[in-house]
Amino acid sequence: MDKDIATPLRTRAILEKYGFSFKKSLGQNFLIDTNILRRIVDYAELTSSSAAIEIGPGIGALTEQLAKRSKKVIAFEIDQRLLPILKETLAPYPHTKVIHEDILKADVRGMIETHLQGIEDIMVVANLPYYVTTPIIMKLLEENLPIRGIVCMLQKEVADRISAKPGTKDYGSLSIAVQYYTEAETVMTVPKTVFIPQPNVDSAVIRLTKRKEPPVQVEDEGFFFQVIRSSFAQRRKTLLNNLTSLLPDGKQKKEQIIAALDEAGIDPIRRGETLSIEEFARISDKLLPVFS
Repeated sequence: MDKDIATPLRTRAILEKYGFSFKKSLGQNFLIDTNILRRIVDYAELTSSSAAIEIGPGIGALTEQLAKRSKKVIAFEIDQRLLPILKETLAPYPHTKVIHEDILKADVRGMIETHLQGIEDIMVVANLPYYVTTPIIMKLLEENLPIRGIVCMLQKEVADRISAKPGTKDYGSLSIAVQYYTEAETVMTVPKTVFIPQPNVDSAVIRLTKRKEPPVQVEDEGFFFQVIRSSFAQRRKTLLNNLTSLLPDGKQKKEQIIAALDEAGIDPIRRGETLSIEEFARISDKLLPVFS
């Protein structure tokens, strides 16, 4: 019998044995291609002294590949029905630990301190449930965890938005937020045929490498992101229109906003998607005194 979990035959046998049915609400799509799983792990560049954190291990197909190449794996699984399956499939890998918790509510830093003590190199590697991809990635980045980066499978459309450059249709507040914390690259695309059940969308794998320092220094990070979100709120509108209609009392402060944009050297009729992260940093610092 093929030892790898991620073959169509073995996956189906495991699911049948446990009478497992997929829950649409949890975005469950299991990978049944060992080569793709190995390539995902390759991109994480793990060594025998690394640890991996996985989100949504399913029946353990990716977990198994991570376990073969790292010192320790902790996996967060929200679906209680998968726990007995994982107990069986991961039995050959005693250095794996499954935590039955919702990653969005979990104290990830606490888990790292408890279970990955003394391990310097930690990567998050996951086939993320598509309906919560963005909140999961943002949580991991905003909490400034001691990780080297994230390699994850997600909807191709979201991967395109994350790695997009200024002036392209996919570039938006998500691109800037992720690129503020990491260097982002899409490393491979994945056809829908290698999953069961097949998702309706194509998938891609992105690699996010944490930056030691953000690419820009801003006076107030919270306000910087507020300016960015406001600037992209309605893509067809100009920067000035978006800022005046979305920042608090923006309409009353229109003249001051125009003056601040002028000081930042930014034409108020530009659109959000044409601005680089450096330009947003300048705008945010010039606008801060107007709104604080």
